[in-house]
Amino acid sequence: MSRLQLRFLLRRALSGSGCPRYSLPGSGCPGCFLPRVTCFRDFNIITSTMQYNLDKRNIYTSVGKHYFFDTHAVVQLLEANGFSAEQSEIVVSALVKILNVNMNLIHKDMVTKEQQEISLQQVMSLIASVKKDMIILEKSEFSALRTQNEKVKIELQQLKKQLNHADNERKLLELRTSIVELHSQQDRGLTQTKRKIDTEVSGVKTMQESHKLDTIKYLAGSVFTCLTIALGFYRLWI
Repeated sequence: MSRLQLRFLLRRALSGSGCPRYSLPGSGCPGCFLPRVTCFRDFNIITSTMQYNLDKRNIYTSVGKHYFFDTHAVVQLLEANGFSAEQSEIVVSALVKILNVNMNLIHKDMVTKEQQEISLQQVMSLIASVKKDMIILEKSEFSALRTQNEKVKIELQQLKKQLNHADNERKLLELRTSIVELHSQQDRGLTQTKRKIDTEVSGVKTMQESHKLDTIKYLAGSVFTCLTIALGFYRLWI
């Protein structure tokens, strides 16, 4: 028997798997782990064309990683279809290896109910710890914000005091500037008044000197006049 016929009979024997290409020898199945050999989409292997039930039990159970498969029934089925004992054992051995690979791949993504409950408890405890940490963090952040707010208030008060002090200094500087300007204006006014007084005093002095000279002139003229009159009377008397 050729290898192609062996594949065809194996696909025909495993037609209960739901493979749409079991009747086409040499064609591959896109859902198979091993193309052109077999397809295991369901866990119950049933031959519908030959009306022969290999095993009514499931291939595997959820307890641990144990699964059950009646290899003797498959060997008998293959021998009944013209396979020799050696060929039947080889086919069954390959089938068992394929099932082992498939079951290992399936069990990698499976968890038991106990593991799921443990994982759920771990997740819930993690969520509780995260909530507790969030509460602690929120409280610590609130206290930190409160402390920072107090610091900001103190800094604002200090800045307000500094601003008031700077404003007072500015007002004092403006007042000092205005006083200096007023004093300079008064000095200028006093200087001008002093100059005017000096000018008027010098004018009065000049006028007084001129009046003094005039008075001296008048006195000298009067004295000379009196002397002339006296001399005239003196001559008359002589």
